[in-house]
Amino acid sequence: MIWFVSRPLFPLREIVVLTPPAKVTEEQLEYAARTAIDGTFFTVDLESVKATFEKLPWVRKAEVRRRWPDAIELRLEEHQAVAYWTVSESGDARLVNAQGEVFVAASDADMPQFDGPQGSAGWLLARHAEFSDLLQPLGVRLVGLALSARQAWQLKLDNGLVIMLGREQDRSALADRLKRFIAAWPRVREQIDIDIKVADLRYPSGFALTPADGTVLLHAASQGARKGKQ
Repeated sequence: MIWFVSRPLFPLREIVVLTPPAKVTEEQLEYAARTAIDGTFFTVDLESVKATFEKLPWVRKAEVRRRWPDAIELRLEEHQAVAYWTVSESGDARLVNAQGEVFVAASDADMPQFDGPQGSAGWLLARHAEFSDLLQPLGVRLVGLALSARQAWQLKLDNGLVIMLGREQDRSALADRLKRFIAAWPRVREQIDIDIKVADLRYPSGFALTPADGTVLLHAASQGARKGKQ
């Protein structure tokens, strides 16, 4: 894509986009180009041009350089959105990219929903990958992941089941709770044959199940399951 920009002396006539964008529109690029160009081939502020393009939605990074005699080359790196993000303190809606960075743009893609305190998006992205791997034997997809201000974790599966993992005492504790549940769940589901809404794993050796009607069932892997939540 090329735009022509008239200047009186050593004019800049072209901005050449070397990486055709997937999300950024041609209209957005043309507007940014006309807004950013101020000066001639020698006097144009490349850092200012770079900053202008990086303000566009979906642009993660921009690289610009002069091309003699009358052009600027532009390379764009776009955000690759992997999740929706809601900041728990403010309720602001954002997107999360593959690097765990939060950015502002509009999307209707089928992606998981993250909710958590400011600055925790990268942490949620890493744990989403970890929990998703553990859940594979159940044939379900992790579509929602939330971290409370007290650092308690909650998972939502694509079948509607919500898993309360609770707080992390050490890095292996949450994975151990989830593994116990995954190992027991197929057999438990056959035995109870009830539509379960919530699985509460915040017990040392067991978990509580809340059916859609609101009653509570307690499944104990051992007698220790009736001790307090974590």
